[in-house]
Amino acid sequence: MKPVTFQCSHLIPRSAAEICSAAADTDLWSSFKGYGILPGIEKASYDKRTEDMLGSRIRVRSTDGSEYIEEIYKWVPGKEIGMRFCEFTPPLSNLASHFTEEWTLVEKNNATQVTRSFQMFPKQAAARPVLWLISLFFRRAIQLQLAQMAALA
Repeated sequence: MKPVTFQCSHLIPRSAAEICSAAADTDLWSSFKGYGILPGIEKASYDKRTEDMLGSRIRVRSTDGSEYIEEIYKWVPGKEIGMRFCEFTPPLSNLASHFTEEWTLVEKNNATQVTRSFQMFPKQAAARPVLWLISLFFRRAIQLQLAQMAALA
């Protein structure tokens, strides 16, 4: 099934290594506040953390009480991060099999261009329009989070 996709990019005045370090720090994840109907993150913690981060699993509880897992499948410090969102609780489990998020980091003049690309995989064709609507709020939430990361640098 064709995924719903979107991408956000922002120049952040921090090194790529610092950004990767912050991404690995689950204590910072609750700064993601969501947007509109999209909940923020209440709590995130490692179920499993590997030395090289590959295969690490992070349990996420959203501010609406829903939960899911983020599995790290790509970790190239200072360059790339790839995560698979899965094991959603309802209602999202009724709509999507999984999401992917990939970060690309490119250092430029004492800053880093961060690009975050998302794919949201519907379980059935009827769920795709709902995921598309959710993606509008998700995109705005990611744009706000990237702007916040830049402002805090």
